[in-house]
Amino acid sequence: MATRPGILTDWPWTPLGNYKYVVMTPWVAHSIYSFLTKDESERDLSNFLILPFLLWRMLHNQIWISLSRYRTAKGNNRIVDKTIEFEQVDRERNWDDQILFNGTLFYLGNLTLKGGSNLPFWRSDGVIMTFLLHVGPVELLYYWLHRALHHHYLYSRYHSHHHSSIVTEPITSVIHPFAEHISYFMLFAIPLLTTTLTETASIVSFVAYITFVDFMNNLGHCNFELIPRKLFSIFPPLKYLMYTPSFHSLHHTQFRTNYSLFMPFYDYIYGTIDASTDTLYETSLKRTEESPNVVHLTHLTTPESIYQLRLGFASLASEPQTTSHWYMRLMWPVTLWSMMVTYFCRRSFVVERNIFKNLKLQTWAIPRYSIQYSILGQRARINSIIEEAILEAEEKGTTVLTLGLLNQEEEVNGNGELFIRRHPQLKVRLVDGSSLAVAVVLNSIPKGTTQVSVRGNLSKVSSSIVIVLCQRGVQVSISNEEEYKMLTEKCGSEVQKNLTLLEDYSKKIWIVGDGVGKVEHMKASKGTLFIPVSQFPLQKVRKDCFYHNTPAMSIPKHLENLDSCENWLPRRVMSAWRIAGIVHALEGWNVHECGNMMFSIEKIWEATLKHGFHPLSMPTDA
Repeated sequence: MATRPGILTDWPWTPLGNYKYVVMTPWVAHSIYSFLTKDESERDLSNFLILPFLLWRMLHNQIWISLSRYRTAKGNNRIVDKTIEFEQVDRERNWDDQILFNGTLFYLGNLTLKGGSNLPFWRSDGVIMTFLLHVGPVELLYYWLHRALHHHYLYSRYHSHHHSSIVTEPITSVIHPFAEHISYFMLFAIPLLTTTLTETASIVSFVAYITFVDFMNNLGHCNFELIPRKLFSIFPPLKYLMYTPSFHSLHHTQFRTNYSLFMPFYDYIYGTIDASTDTLYETSLKRTEESPNVVHLTHLTTPESIYQLRLGFASLASEPQTTSHWYMRLMWPVTLWSMMVTYFCRRSFVVERNIFKNLKLQTWAIPRYSIQYSILGQRARINSIIEEAILEAEEKGTTVLTLGLLNQEEEVNGNGELFIRRHPQLKVRLVDGSSLAVAVVLNSIPKGTTQVSVRGNLSKVSSSIVIVLCQRGVQVSISNEEEYKMLTEKCGSEVQKNLTLLEDYSKKIWIVGDGVGKVEHMKASKGTLFIPVSQFPLQKVRKDCFYHNTPAMSIPKHLENLDSCENWLPRRVMSAWRIAGIVHALEGWNVHECGNMMFSIEKIWEATLKHGFHPLSMPTDA
């Protein structure tokens, strides 16, 4: 929002929220009906192609978003190092408003303007006229309009909304108040209206021109330099005819320079070129890929989780995966295609970068879904991808790598022990985060608790919780006889005294692992507090009971560049497994924590609190 919003700031369909797309329904329905019912000689192909063209524009923009987020996370050729937070994602989530606005005007123009319907596929004179009108009046008028928008009156009411984003993403290019978009459309409509009214327009001239505008807008706001130096060496005057991402980035950091649309020519003429333009361009080109101090390994969960990666849909990634959207059901062809792509993908990829104090953090994704971990034939391939990621981190000089693979690596590779055996000289420390997960669960149990029921499959985390609780004098009951025998055989008399084999549903505190279904939940007594030990959230099937979050903590303010949620967790909350790696690096602990190895629970808990991480609030006062 601008600092002092002016009239026509909001879009007309803002009250509709995610249902804003219904505004296109009458136009689309009329277009499809006319195309299907009319004779072939009467059909208007240009009208019918408006909807596919709008969808192409959305896809084109999304490709740029994903590419930009991937490249800036890796760091090579990144221009601006400042961070992006949730506030910017929320401000830019309605980037497709301008596509709906343009689509409405395209349908209106097609139906009402002379020469706006039944466009030919190609006309050379129309293409040339579109090019000349853009290079001439559009570029010149935009330059002066842009300078006017930086006058304090218009800037405070309109253009400051766009400049709220110091670090730009491709979609930042179209984040403007409604009134400002109207002025931009009037400019870009000059070639379109002129060719339409002179009956020289064609389908190619329209599609190519709007695609060109989208491409250049995204290019200028992508925050990584990709224009090769060779282009300017071959044709030096090109620097006056085509801008670069670093050129426009300076406009967002300096505000009073580099006003041009796509051609810097007018900035040179009127003396508003930034003196550091060439220097920043060269510096950005030379910038190499970033070497992280801490790498967090994760993987895809459900088929739809591909959209909620930071490289996917920015607005979805900024929300917990528990949030469902009606339009996701319509995306099943894309979902199926993405699953096929990940199947053939054989290495991890960077999805996020963060900054915490003096540490550079990255998240790498393994291109495999949760269900694939349970398939025996997939495990060797999965381990190979994880091993390659570990060795890549080792080569980059990474200090700590966390195996945050949603607790499934225990049965796949023994919580990372497989890689320690294969590479005993590893300098990068593998951390599965079990000790902090145990500490978080223990500190989630209400003080004064004397009895606890442990349900579900025992894991490294839940076994450690049972042992610590028994050592503290808490009565712990488990229902699995084999697990009971295993624990009593390897633990001392104090644990044996407080551990019971009992199918008891009366206890008010449940420590819940994987494998607990709805039937067991329904047997719990009223007011039971369920505390999960897995990264998978519990299904809330009981309204008369309380459900705690999965082991996680809220993060301090100085953990920066966080604009996406971790799986099912709320904003600015991280899983204990992920936090553990950060704390290990901050403290400089030169030890592995994987396999059967468990770090000191008290020590890591105290260190985590010292660095500003906080426990999540309890769901009940019990």
